[in-house]
Amino acid sequence: MSKFDWSNLDAHLLQLLVAVVETGSITGAAQRLGVTQSAVSHLLDKLRGIIGDPLFVKRGRGIVATARAEDLAGQARELLRQLERFAQSGEFDPARWQTTFTIAANDFQRDLLLPPLMARLYAQAPGVALRVIPSGVPTLEMLRHAHCQLAISPRPPEGSDILQKRLFETRYRVFYDPAVRAAPQGMDEYLAARHITVVYEPRRALDLDQWLAGRGVQRRFAVMVPGFAGLPAFMHGSDLLATAPGLLQTTVLRGLASAEPPMPCPPMPMYMIWHVRHQHDAAHRWLRGQLEAGVAAVQTETAAR
Repeated sequence: MSKFDWSNLDAHLLQLLVAVVETGSITGAAQRLGVTQSAVSHLLDKLRGIIGDPLFVKRGRGIVATARAEDLAGQARELLRQLERFAQSGEFDPARWQTTFTIAANDFQRDLLLPPLMARLYAQAPGVALRVIPSGVPTLEMLRHAHCQLAISPRPPEGSDILQKRLFETRYRVFYDPAVRAAPQGMDEYLAARHITVVYEPRRALDLDQWLAGRGVQRRFAVMVPGFAGLPAFMHGSDLLATAPGLLQTTVLRGLASAEPPMPCPPMPMYMIWHVRHQHDAAHRWLRGQLEAGVAAVQTETAAR
């Protein structure tokens, strides 16, 4: 019989369980929690004693969660949210907020929107650490199972329990290196050029590329990279064209020239997306407001250029 009982459980053990399940390793959990690997191992043994389950088993050089651990991790996330709401039951004070807030974003929105958000958090809520994970195409499960507390994407998933708000929309531009070539003059020159684009894994083209292909616009792609951050290394010093969101001129495509596309293109919208359980949470609502304020500042800066 276990020498522990349920009253030995605390938030630290719940955070530990979630961290090991999500990172899939003792080392990863230690890095996330800011403790030593031996501390994680010790607390994990304590948790096993309370639960009466091995929780994790070895697989190759790593570990894998048991079915019981996966189920308990879901319950632990909800308990941690309840504890956080309990601690914030009074008037919300950002300066006293201590948490790791996880946002899912691909490289475009990550590099454009999250550094300004982090600056605002540092000034007003220094106890908040920002964790950024790739969003891919955000799924309902990502938000429902709290893999992230907020997603930023042009593709909100559809679900009755998922909420969204448009942050902005940006027009597409044709980027090029002005030291090598001029902007394409007309559709024929545009189609005759070599192009570079983004193809997310596994082989998911940009919405614009799919839209153009569906209308018979066939471009010659010489390079395909897995994210917008990969564009400039290939474009500087080459004659490649990239048809990409115009706001990239403020981040990764800074230093390249751009022109209007030779054909009408739909704008790219951008949304912040969250689960309904966070709708009335004071801390979550405050952070959404900070993200919107950061977006407004980026738009003002861009318009001034």
